[in-house]
Amino acid sequence: MMLSGSVSISQYNALVEPTDILAADLPPVLQGLFGEVGGIMSAAKKLVREGPAFPGYLKAAEEEFGDALWYLAALCRRMGLPLEDILREASGGDGFTPIGVASDFSGGGFADVRAASSSRHFDSALFELAGTAGSLMSDTPSRDAVVQFAGAYLQCIGIAKLSFARVATANVTKTRGAFLEPDEAALPDFDASFRVEEQLPREFAICVSQRHGSRSYLQWNGVFIGDPLTDNIVDNDGYRFHDVFHFANAAILHWSPVMRAIIRHKRKSDPLVDENQDSGRAIVVEEGVSAWLFSRAKELNFFEGQTRVSLGLTKTIGEFVQGYEVQACPLKLWERAILEGYRVFRELKVNDGGWVVGNRTTRSIEYQPLDWSPSDA
Repeated sequence: MMLSGSVSISQYNALVEPTDILAADLPPVLQGLFGEVGGIMSAAKKLVREGPAFPGYLKAAEEEFGDALWYLAALCRRMGLPLEDILREASGGDGFTPIGVASDFSGGGFADVRAASSSRHFDSALFELAGTAGSLMSDTPSRDAVVQFAGAYLQCIGIAKLSFARVATANVTKTRGAFLEPDEAALPDFDASFRVEEQLPREFAICVSQRHGSRSYLQWNGVFIGDPLTDNIVDNDGYRFHDVFHFANAAILHWSPVMRAIIRHKRKSDPLVDENQDSGRAIVVEEGVSAWLFSRAKELNFFEGQTRVSLGLTKTIGEFVQGYEVQACPLKLWERAILEGYRVFRELKVNDGGWVVGNRTTRSIEYQPLDWSPSDA
């Protein structure tokens, strides 16, 4: 879910509440909040002290502050405290006079929080933030302790010269994209405006067979496509079947430069799209994502029995694909593509091949045994 502009405090709370899947008691929220304060201290320190020498410094700092805001909202929710009241009270704290924030809070909205001036050293502000977070670590934190933490939090945002509006809005986009099932009608379809021969197929059935010394071969519409693959590693881990991940990307994300290349469905009618989205570098990016994720998946038994993919993994993939059209896909959709792709991969690995059946309309991928035929569908 992409947002523009800013949201009010009440809107922020309403938008992130459905993403709160933690237990209803306080300990998980307090532990999470304390952990995010550590992230703030690390990112904000680099933002202020290293500046351009810290790649992605602004985004990293905004994300850490956004995550802490999420946990603050979750804490207020469990304690029955209106987030808007807590932030309004905290914004008038000693030593913090953010420009325009008082009048904006009175209307329930976020202002761009900036410290007009501050005599406090940034280190002291971070230490105060950590101290107020520590004061919350009890079975029954007080309302005053929550307000003090919120005040220290706002103080650090001001000194770091971040926009509270950007922090909140980016956090809504991130959390809803990562934890909520996307609206299928709102998802991007990257090649709908192109000719059929330049589209990824709306439905496909690809036979993956094994022959000639554990090499995997692909057949589509009775024609061999791509190159035969082996595992290319001492332990036979099944990577020879990894093309299934590209097919899962095509069916579920509507994106796969690799599949476009092997079936020759690149969008050549638009030279810019062909060059920037369908060619060499994009292909390398998708292959890189596939190889990197495979190394992680091996440690997790190829996601067998799992219904979630860690946010850390999907966030890293999101960073991999920045600048390509697929960046418009929410992380939750990536999670689906990963879990479904690995479900079919496990079947291929156990059975030494099979059919991969994809459907872009339903954004789904299925496994069928080798003796299956597309005519059986």
